[in-house]
Amino acid sequence: MALTRDFKLTVATRVQNDPAFAQALLDEAITLFINGEPESAKLILRDLVNATVGFAALAQQIDKPSKSLHRMLSQSGNPTMSNISAVFAAVKRALKVEVQTRIVMA
Repeated sequence: MALTRDFKLTVATRVQNDPAFAQALLDEAITLFINGEPESAKLILRDLVNATVGFAALAQQIDKPSKSLHRMLSQSGNPTMSNISAVFAAVKRALKVEVQTRIVMA
């Protein structure tokens, strides 16, 4: 199912106005990535980039072309670990949050 422009705008508006929602999306993207679901993680991360730093500014921050960033954060994109790390760091800075990890034994 294709996402509508209205849906993307709704997500962006909520990220900008609800810090807890923004943090929850970032947490979910990290969790999905670590748990072996990078396709879903990239799509959430793409929404966060659109809602926070924007692709043009992100491209300048991490010295990558904007078009490449769009491609790497698509469902079929294949970003390197250093690129995905740089994107997470930029979103983290834009949201002004710190990320802490903890291991939960199953």
